[in-house]
Amino acid sequence: MSRTLSAKKSESLNVLSPANTDEKIPPRERIVSTAAELFREHGIRGIGVDAIADAALTNKMTLYRHFGSKDELVCETLRRASEKAEAIWRDLESAHPSDPKAQLRAWVEARTQSLCGEHVGCDLANAAIELKGDGHPAYDVIERHKAEQRDRLEALCLAAGAREPNLLADTLTLLLEGARVTRQAMGNDTCCSHFSKACNAAMTAFA
Repeated sequence: MSRTLSAKKSESLNVLSPANTDEKIPPRERIVSTAAELFREHGIRGIGVDAIADAALTNKMTLYRHFGSKDELVCETLRRASEKAEAIWRDLESAHPSDPKAQLRAWVEARTQSLCGEHVGCDLANAAIELKGDGHPAYDVIERHKAEQRDRLEALCLAAGAREPNLLADTLTLLLEGARVTRQAMGNDTCCSHFSKACNAAMTAFA
């Protein structure tokens, strides 16, 4: 009976997708991808391990076999999000080899496109806000990711010949994070084009 109720609760969340409900996918991968979707939609505190296990077509025992705690699962979902961000840098280098100026312009374009599709914001930034003051182990993952992204951006600004590359990197980072909050809080589509224009203006100013 409890299993039926849990399944109905899982269905009511309406977050299942073929990508994570295919039982051919290993349980660990289903759990991580499902948890990421649930956390994104309902918040980390808004979802328990029972709902995650049900939505991933597994059980709580299997979940705890792969992850010792919900905190550990949260950290893994954020590490996966960080890895996806790293792939963006590889794509930029591949698309514009030995052309840091083109890579920087492409970074702005890629972030603009991503921003337009981000109705719930950045997973790592959202987690940082939600877990603030908890001393959650995910903070290490978040801080490391944000620092690495900012350092990669500064290195690119330097390679592109920007004046004061550290200040330009901080400016672009602040523009991105501010645009994400504005997009999420106000649902204002115009912030996407304004973000692109502001970034380009900053790059011109620091050229």
